[in-house]
Amino acid sequence: MKNNIIQLDDVSFSYEQSIALDHISLEVGEGEFWALIGPNGSGKSTLLNIILGLLQPSSGSVKLFGSEIGSFKQRERIGYVSQKSNSFNSGFPATVLEVVRSGLTRKVGMFKSFSKKDELRTLEALSIVGMDGFSKRNMGELSGGQQQRVFIARALAGKPDLLIMDEPTVGIDQQNVASFYSMLNKLNREHGIAILLVTHEIDLVTDLATHVACLNRTIHFHGKQSDYKRMEDDDISRWYGHPVRRVHQHTDEVEK
Repeated sequence: MKNNIIQLDDVSFSYEQSIALDHISLEVGEGEFWALIGPNGSGKSTLLNIILGLLQPSSGSVKLFGSEIGSFKQRERIGYVSQKSNSFNSGFPATVLEVVRSGLTRKVGMFKSFSKKDELRTLEALSIVGMDGFSKRNMGELSGGQQQRVFIARALAGKPDLLIMDEPTVGIDQQNVASFYSMLNKLNREHGIAILLVTHEIDLVTDLATHVACLNRTIHFHGKQSDYKRMEDDDISRWYGHPVRRVHQHTDEVEK
């Protein structure tokens, strides 16, 4: 039986008088790849911020790796890539290697030198995302998709058990989106990293994810990818509040 790395029990959150999340219960197990989908303003980013400890729920409880979030100290077990990674200042004079290595600061400490082991860990993270040939390049020379791979490598440098991403394909040209998601699938399947991904790319991601959660202030569906794909488009449209028509891909389903 898999251990839960995220456990939300009856979580609610409001911005002043506006309810953003209403009685959310969700469990993410070790090695699972969850796609969190829903319309704009459905509370997806708010939910991530609660999981990351940046917001405190109005009610309910959050556990990470079996510990109450307030007492959870192993933050290095969680890697995070935000939408804002795509707005990186291209004029900032930092190499790819320097950016990825900065992901080790939490483990190594500020103003401390990096060991040979740290350097190898950095290069390994770049290799995993297919950017090992770019270590000496300046970040400003890279495309949006390449930059996002570097930020994922930065998150991976700390050897996390869980990778959380908030719409990571924003700013990536469409022809590279599929290969980007294939890379995430490889991270999950070959390296055993659990993934929680917020996205609007419903068709691509739900073919690769092991599990899907549909959020619109409350959880309307959560379960295995195969069960989600059996749902009627009309049901999903009702949750979204507008028509949704999925394109049925011909990729292999993933079961875990």
